Amino acid sequence: MVIVTNRIKTKLGFAEKMAPNFVRPSALQQFEGFIKVEVTVTQNLTDYDELNVNMYWESLEDFAVWRNSDSFKASHKRPEPGSEEEKQAKENSPILGNEIVIQNIVASTEAIPAN
Repeated sequence: MVIVTNRIKTKLGFAEKMAPNFVRPSALQQFEGFIKVEVTVTQNLTDYDELNVNMYWESLEDFAVWRNSDSFKASHKRPEPGSEEEKQAKENSPILGNEIVIQNIVASTEAIPAN
């Protein structure tokens, strides 16, 4: 299993407002190998907010199929590079930057249910 995390820096006050956008019902949920999405917000930052969109996949290959799909492209469509629309979108966007982090789960443990 792999976790693909999109670490998104936003202007202050925007991370929690944006979080629900990443867990809305979508075609993503029907892709082979998709397990779940969890969204977290880093605490105690003062200069910006940090939103972490953690996508759990059975394999990196399954993630790549989704990443290259028409569904992904449609949900991440942006204005034409160099256009006036792109310039305005960048100026109005609460997003300051992002980084993709890929992690392999190599060990885990779970709670033991109480009887």
